[in-house]
Formats: sequence, structure tokens, C-alpha cells
Amino acid sequence: MYEYIVSAFDFDKTDNTARRYIAHVSIFGTTQIHLRNPYIIAWWSAAFPGFGHLLLSKYLRGFVLFIWEVVINIKSHVNLAMIYSFQGNIDMAKEVLNTRWLLIYIPVYIFAIWDSYRTTVDLNKIYVLAERENHHFNSFSIGAMEINYLDKRNPILSVVWSLLMPGLGQLYIHRIIAAFFVIIWAVVFFYYSHLLEGISLLFLGEIKQATAVLNKEWLLFFPSLYGFAIFDSYMNTVENNKLVEREQKNFFEKMYQHPGFRIGKGKKVT
Repeated sequence: MYEYIVSAFDFDKTDNTARRYIAHVSIFGTTQIHLRNPYIIAWWSAAFPGFGHLLLSKYLRGFVLFIWEVVINIKSHVNLAMIYSFQGNIDMAKEVLNTRWLLIYIPVYIFAIWDSYRTTVDLNKIYVLAERENHHFNSFSIGAMEINYLDKRNPILSVVWSLLMPGLGQLYIHRIIAAFFVIIWAVVFFYYSHLLEGISLLFLGEIKQATAVLNKEWLLFFPSLYGFAIFDSYMNTVENNKLVEREQKNFFEKMYQHPGFRIGKGKKVT
């Protein structure tokens, strides 16, 4: 019994001395690093500052950039200017822009793209090192408010739930922090854009009134929000499934594979 307690203590101690971990399972979700395309992450930051960092699970930085984008965008009327530009009304687009807010919009927007690209490149390098180290990570977490554990989920279901309501896909795969944030802002966008009110009038056949009630400036946030919710939930579901297989493989090798097991011509498996 004493030997078992000592060995368990040594195992935990080894966990704490690892330089890098591939994943961490907590009651708020499963955070992991994996290989990502820096250009895709940078593109999401260009589509909406903050989204690139949220894809990297850098929540605090992502939240700051996201809220900054919403506030400055509304104050400077960037979305409204885009709508007029799409309609070919360039003069109106220039007139509606508030340059007092617009000039502080540009540097932070560029920073979000650059920082997400730089961080992705760094995390890819860290992932390669962590994969070689192949250290044990926890696969089950239980607390007073929540339980989280590694298991396989269906990526298609993540997409379907995200289509019904942004944030539900993240909730399905237990990304609590991202789900909470996306759902709250989806409600804000629905409220100020009057989208649901317009849909109700559309069902009643009031097409002109449905169009007139929409707030186009807030409505233009939805393509980015829906796209991010779908992409993030699908990608993380796929990567979580890979993580489950990796954890099971490491467990079976450690617990059941004979130390002298060899593959090929006398090559010992370590």
C-alpha cells in the first residue's frame, strides 16, 4: 500500500515538472495546442479582431480585442460606411465615417492581425516540442459546479448547433468560456439589429416593414459571428477527438504494452 502511494506521488510530481503540455482539461473546458495555419488565424483576426486569439484559446486578449472592435466600429460607423460602399455610394460612405474614432481603429486592427499570426507561429513550435516530450496530461476534471472529461463528439452536430444559435456548438464540446462569451454577444447583436423582429414580420408577409426595422450597422456583425462559431466548434471538435485517441494510445502503451515489445527488425519500441 505504501509503495502504491509513493508511486502515485511520484507520478504527480513528474506532471508538475513537465516543461510543456499539449492539453489541459478543466471544468471550464479543454484547452489544447495543435498545429494551425497562421494565415487562417490572421484571416479571422482581419474578419473580426479577437477571433484569431479566441481560436488560439487566448481568451483575455481575444475578449479585449473583440469588445474594442464592437465599440470602435459602432462609434466610427465602419459597418455603415461598408454598406454604403457596397451600394456604390462612396460619397455617403465618406460622410458617415467619424474620423475621431476611425484613426484609433486602424493601428489596433493591424496589431490584432499581426499578433495572432505571430502567436500561431510560436504555438506551432511549442506544439512540436510538446509532442516530442509527450508528457502526461489530465483527462478528467470534476468540481463543485461542473464535470469535464475527454470523449469523442460529432463535428457535424457542432456545426448544426452553431447554425441554430452561435455558442451552442462550443457548449456542446464543453468550451464554457467561449460559449458564454459568444452567446452573450449573439444576444446583444440580435437585440440591437432587430433581426428576430424582422424575421417575424417577414413570416407575416410584411416585407417592406421587415426590411425597414433592421439596424444594418449591427446586422453586419452576424456573418463574422456565425462564421466564427461554426469554424471554431467544428475545428475544436475534430482536434478534441484526436486528443482522445492520443490519450488512449498513451494510456494503453504505458499500462498494457510489454517493455520488450518490438516492431520490425529488432527495433525496440520505447
